[in-house]
Amino acid sequence: MDKYFEYPHTVGFEETNIVGNVYYVNYLRWQGRCREMFLKERAPAVLADLQDDLKLFTLKVDCEFYAEITAFDELSIRMRLVDLAQTQVEFSFDYVRLEPGGGETLVARGRQRVACMRGPNTATVPTRVPESLAQALEPYAPARV
Repeated sequence: MDKYFEYPHTVGFEETNIVGNVYYVNYLRWQGRCREMFLKERAPAVLADLQDDLKLFTLKVDCEFYAEITAFDELSIRMRLVDLAQTQVEFSFDYVRLEPGGGETLVARGRQRVACMRGPNTATVPTRVPESLAQALEPYAPARV
């Protein structure tokens, strides 16, 4: 079974609309938050590198919905590594509602592709994925057949 990095989240009222459903944009925010928590917990050297001149640009993001979620639903956002290229990384995200009785329901699935860049804002250029990030991602690599 694939390993994943897990970010637990409880849905709040501010993340829902007047009908009580979660706003689409929050699924994308949770992808970013999951990625941030991964860096904090598994790749802190990358955070220091981001303070220097490393930039992680999100190139593409998507999300498919399978079930509604509402305020106070308990979620597990599970990030997996899809692809690790020289200058880019692609992640997948499963949004799983944790049911009160112990079950789980897949409510959405998303993807995100990120490019590593360096340099001042006016002259950024692609750069290799930092070794510390590549090493931190190793345990989450897709299973090889």
